[in-house]
Amino acid sequence: MNLLDRFLEKTEFQDYNDFINNYKPIIPESFNFGYDVVDEYARIAPEKRALLHYDDNGDEPKITNYTFGDISRLSNKYANLFASLGLKKGDTVLCILRERAEVWIIITALIKLGVILIPATFQLAAEDIVYRCKSADVKMLCAVDDDFLLKGINEAIPECSCDLKVGIIGDNVPDNMLDLRELVKTMPDTLDRVPNMCDDPMLIYFTSGTTGMPKMIVHDFRLPIGHITTAKYWQHVEDDGRHFTYSDSGWAKFAWGKIFGQWISGAEIVAYDSDRFHADKLLRAIDSLKLTTFCAPPTIYRSFIAEDIEKYDFSTIHHCCSAGEPLNPEVINKFKSATGHTIYEGFGQSETTVLLANFGWDEIKPGSMGKPAPIYDFQLRDADGHACEDGETGTIVIKNAVSERPCGLFREYRNNPDAMAETWFDGVYSTRDMAWRDSDGYFWFEGRDDDVIKCSGYRIGPFEVESVLMTHPSVKECAVTAVPDDLRGQVVKATIILHKGWQGSDELKKDIQAHFKKTTAPYKYPRVIEFVDELPKTPSGKIKRGEIKKRDELKYKAMMSKNK
Repeated sequence: MNLLDRFLEKTEFQDYNDFINNYKPIIPESFNFGYDVVDEYARIAPEKRALLHYDDNGDEPKITNYTFGDISRLSNKYANLFASLGLKKGDTVLCILRERAEVWIIITALIKLGVILIPATFQLAAEDIVYRCKSADVKMLCAVDDDFLLKGINEAIPECSCDLKVGIIGDNVPDNMLDLRELVKTMPDTLDRVPNMCDDPMLIYFTSGTTGMPKMIVHDFRLPIGHITTAKYWQHVEDDGRHFTYSDSGWAKFAWGKIFGQWISGAEIVAYDSDRFHADKLLRAIDSLKLTTFCAPPTIYRSFIAEDIEKYDFSTIHHCCSAGEPLNPEVINKFKSATGHTIYEGFGQSETTVLLANFGWDEIKPGSMGKPAPIYDFQLRDADGHACEDGETGTIVIKNAVSERPCGLFREYRNNPDAMAETWFDGVYSTRDMAWRDSDGYFWFEGRDDDVIKCSGYRIGPFEVESVLMTHPSVKECAVTAVPDDLRGQVVKATIILHKGWQGSDELKKDIQAHFKKTTAPYKYPRVIEFVDELPKTPSGKIKRGEIKKRDELKYKAMMSKNK
């Protein structure tokens, strides 16, 4: 059994039109995920499976199982611990907890208290921690006992608030920090409900753009209900099924795939706890876990097809999907050939729930983001603010952002009026992502509005170029950016990682360019090609095109000046 019918007027749909027209969430004005989902499952089905913690850090994996009864009881203990330390509704806590089992327990505890959760990646340096603590007025920091992280925290503490509390999960707890696992043992496991309203802030993400310091994205208590669409109708999680989304707890993909919509839908979540990524170890875990549904960013699928994945068992999986950045059709085709599974792509932002997706009722067009999710009122707009026709590239905007404020859309960029002015105007929210729509209603990603390449009057999306490049047998991975050019303004540049056995050369560059011109419109071909051993990426696996672009602007502008 699950709780879906408590939060949706209708849970099953015949086709996409039925879904888009009749999907209506029910949002109690005082909804709290901790009490109304976790504690409710603990009341009506305390032995229902909630979490499988898969510790893959040793020679052999260690598995620990948690029921909703366990999560409810343990989150009450942590809530009482945090309250004893002086935390109260509206305070902020920075959490850097990787994939320890305490992630789910502490998140639930903070939500119950109305304390605002700020997830963060374990790769933060001291200056990153200081910036977040000062910007969000952080009252407490909860972290794992990672040596690099502990060093950064100790360096950051003198620069932060004098009363900042630091709690550690693990065996290596410095003397100046709190041992959370030890302290929680004596706490009571019952808790009186702390009242909240749906519009209260529940979670803040720090998100980086191409310029400026990271922005604070504020989500309210309705976010978990918004993610029902993500979990049930895009990821196809199943009641009592076992779902695995590959993501660190510091990223928005965690909220998308590892807690909110999945638990509301009644699924058991896999916590894959590994301090280092190894494709073969992850494949062995998938083989043994007998998953029902699986979701991962494109970088994981790209790593899979470079392995001998045919020898691993994907037969128990009913549905695979991907988000984070577009997935090249070549990767989709190779994965399906090896496993028999189609990858259902979805699109959204840290600011939203799933916006566009291949939901499963209609055929998949490889490379497309799919069709709009319900609740959001979409439009593509050109540079002058006019609606785009089919086939025209424009910016994706949400028209009902202010009038209806869709469930799952963020509330604001906190303390950042410039960011608000750039994206919230005339009653719409501009995603600043570029796409075009075909005559069947499918959306096709072109890039961020500052990633689109303008060459001799043509507008070229990096993803379409990358997709063609990936069909050349030598190309393992690539990133397409613009470099300045005196004659054309900008030209297309491809930064390429080659498969084993291939060597970069002028002859190979010419062969790749010739292959490209035979495959698609020649004006899009990469006039500049660079072979590299690795591409700059975020910890979540997204290619950092902005970093490549910034480096190349300096390099190629200097070359242009020298040639004058």
